[in-house]
Amino acid sequence: MSVSEIGFYTLTNERAKLEHNNLERCEMILTEACNFKCPYCRGVESYSRDCSGHMDYKVAQFTLNYWIEKGLKNIRFSGGEPTLYPYLGELVELARDGGIDRIAISTNGSRNKSLYQALLMLGVNDFSISLDACCAEDSDKMAGREGYFDTVVENIRWLSQETYVTVGLVFTDERASEVASVVEFAASLGVSDIRIISAAQYDGSLLHLEKISQELLDKYPVLNYRVSNLINGRNVRGMKDSVTNRCYLVRDDYAVAGKWHFPCVIHMREGGEPIGEIGDNMQKEREEWSKTHDTHSDPICIKNCLDCLVDYNNLAHQGG
Repeated sequence: MSVSEIGFYTLTNERAKLEHNNLERCEMILTEACNFKCPYCRGVESYSRDCSGHMDYKVAQFTLNYWIEKGLKNIRFSGGEPTLYPYLGELVELARDGGIDRIAISTNGSRNKSLYQALLMLGVNDFSISLDACCAEDSDKMAGREGYFDTVVENIRWLSQETYVTVGLVFTDERASEVASVVEFAASLGVSDIRIISAAQYDGSLLHLEKISQELLDKYPVLNYRVSNLINGRNVRGMKDSVTNRCYLVRDDYAVAGKWHFPCVIHMREGGEPIGEIGDNMQKEREEWSKTHDTHSDPICIKNCLDCLVDYNNLAHQGG
């Protein structure tokens, strides 16, 4: 299966062939603040350098303008809970006016509908929403907060009628046997695709995948890709099947938090060192990191790199 077929719209065969004069996808972690306390979350505060609080707005502006100048196509604002960042609307407008095609928000889906509606009007056209259970009791446990389940479900259902919405289903050892039922519930909300993933702390198997219907697998390419991998014994996380020891993705795919730019969001959340400080030399620093960093000797990459990213880097290594 080529990367163009697996459903992650920013990962394509064509991108793997490019010399990367433009940026393809960048993620800005705006804040550590969150109204949830998900037990599996690897938040910004897990990193040893100071990425706490809100990202300085002037740094966020500089970074976004830097990306726009380099032809950025897709951006994701995340956190924490990015809708708690006081200047999110201004950054979305800047991204829209800068010609960025896809403006995404990663959110827990718990905020008022009016806030999401305002973001849609400003230019957001992609929402990634966490949905880790299919009933209120289990959802409360996964969120670390009570009383949000109905709001999250209704927001997912409504937003799915308005724009592109994916749901992320994170499973721990306690929820590993409930994948099929949560997938079925998520599909009933009208979402565009479904991403299943094991929590970083959990290295076990997700159970009863065979109960997910072929109809749903045919409808959702990302879900199909993940389920196929898991059934064939390949975990979502880890580089066991990697051919290359280089990360090509880092060249045109940024992750920033605080005043730092990191190889990727996973590397940052697992306590990895940044490539450098946000500034005019970011592109050069990332190119050098891609050429010299051995991912096979990096314990974070070996354990946590996602299946789709491994496949992309292998394809890029082969010249697309």
